Amino acid sequence: MAFSKTNFRNAVGFTLIELMIAIAIMAILAILSWRSLDNMAQMQTQTQTKTDGVLALQAGLAQWQVDLDMLWEVPQIPSINSLDFDGQVLRMVRRYTENNTDIVRVVAWSKKNQDGKQQWLRWQSDPLKTRSSMLAAWQQANQWAQSPSETNKDHVVAIANIDQWQIFYYRNNAWSNSLSSADNVSPNSAQVQLPDGVRLILTLPEGQPIQGKITRDWLRPTLGGGKS
Repeated sequence: MAFSKTNFRNAVGFTLIELMIAIAIMAILAILSWRSLDNMAQMQTQTQTKTDGVLALQAGLAQWQVDLDMLWEVPQIPSINSLDFDGQVLRMVRRYTENNTDIVRVVAWSKKNQDGKQQWLRWQSDPLKTRSSMLAAWQQANQWAQSPSETNKDHVVAIANIDQWQIFYYRNNAWSNSLSSADNVSPNSAQVQLPDGVRLILTLPEGQPIQGKITRDWLRPTLGGGKS
C-alpha cells in the first residue's frame, strides 16, 4: 500500500511550532510549581520561627519562676541581698543542686539592646564557693547590666524581644513599685527585707507571635505561692 504525502506528514508527529508551544507551557508550569514550593518553604520557616519564639518565651518564664523559688534567703554577706532590683537589673542569689552537691550562683535578669533589638536577657555566674567569689559575681552582674564584656556574654541567654519590663513587690498585702521598697531593711541588718511576692510585667512588641502585656506573679513558697 502506498502512502500519500499528506498521510506521511500526518504520521511524522508534532511540528516544530507545536513542540515549542509544548515546551513553553511546561516551562510556565515549572515556574508556577517552583513559586508554590518556595511559598510553602517560606511559610514553614515563618511558622517554625514563631513556634521557636513562643517556646523560648515559655521557657524563660518557667526559668524566672524557678529562680525565684530557689532564692537563697540568707547570704549573710555585706552589700549582697538575696533579691535586688535597681530599675535596670534584677539580681538574686539562688541555690542549685548539681551532682548531689548544693551550690549557689548569682543570677541576673535585665532588658538590653542586643543585635539591634531590645531583649529580655538572663545572666548567671559560675558556681560560687567563697564569700569573695560571691561578692565578685554580684558586682559582675551589675557590670553586665551596665556594659557587658565578652566574658559576661558567654553567661547570657536571650529570652525574648520586649518593649519594656516592670517589677513590683508584694508587701503588707499590697503590690507596690519595687524601687519604693528599697529602704525596707530588716531589723538589726543592713540587708533589704525580701518581699512576699514579685510581679513581672513584660510588654511584647507588635509583629511577634505573642503581643501586648504578660503578667506573672510569684509568691514566696512559705505563703503558698503561685503564679498567674
